[in-house]
Amino acid sequence: VCSGVITAHCHLKFLGSSGLGRIVQAEEYLFQAQWTVLKSTDCCNATHSLLHRNLGLLYMAKKNYEEARYHLANDIYFASCAFGTEDIRTSGGYFHLANIFYDLKNLDVADTLYTKVTEIWHKYLNDHYQVLLQARVQQMDLLGKRFENDTGLDEAQEAEAIRTLTSVLSIRESTFDKAPQKTIFVLKTLVMLCYLMMNYSKAQEYARRALNLAEEQLRDVHEQNAIQELLRLISAEDRPIT
Repeated sequence: VCSGVITAHCHLKFLGSSGLGRIVQAEEYLFQAQWTVLKSTDCCNATHSLLHRNLGLLYMAKKNYEEARYHLANDIYFASCAFGTEDIRTSGGYFHLANIFYDLKNLDVADTLYTKVTEIWHKYLNDHYQVLLQARVQQMDLLGKRFENDTGLDEAQEAEAIRTLTSVLSIRESTFDKAPQKTIFVLKTLVMLCYLMMNYSKAQEYARRALNLAEEQLRDVHEQNAIQELLRLISAEDRPIT
């Protein structure tokens, strides 16, 4: 009961209210949720994580970064207890914390956290990508049937992945211009995401941007070859199914 109540109150109400600019109303919902959690003995770590994440977002919206950092640190702690430190469900806390340090112009800490977020998503997506490639090699039948790609994510998680990774990419391209390898890493992660979502045109776009960056700034032949291989794979998929 606790989990369902807090999820409905905390997640939907806060996001809806803050989206409309009603910060006071969002705060009321969240404080009610917080009180429910505090007096309950059966709320799981995932529920505590959700509550603290939304409180962190609330205080970020209010520009109270000290409170926001406190709640996001708790979000990361409870999410790590529930899912593990390297889980995509924990990465959201790192991402929002990175945004705070970025806004405060503490770019070294922000850089470290953005890298961690990208690494978590890259590992998750690469695991699914490699399983898919292996399945295609081993199970392709004589009729040449094609396998449907799968991210293993629900719709909300896919939207979060896109939002998170494109935000990190934008920041990398505008701020951390002395580290093209990190920008390429985000681009390659987005390539895998879009490929698994079967958005082949977008996957090709990100792959070409990564290749251009590798050619112009890195001059790394190994990296260029790896990206070109990705492009070949995407091009082979981007055709009508017969």
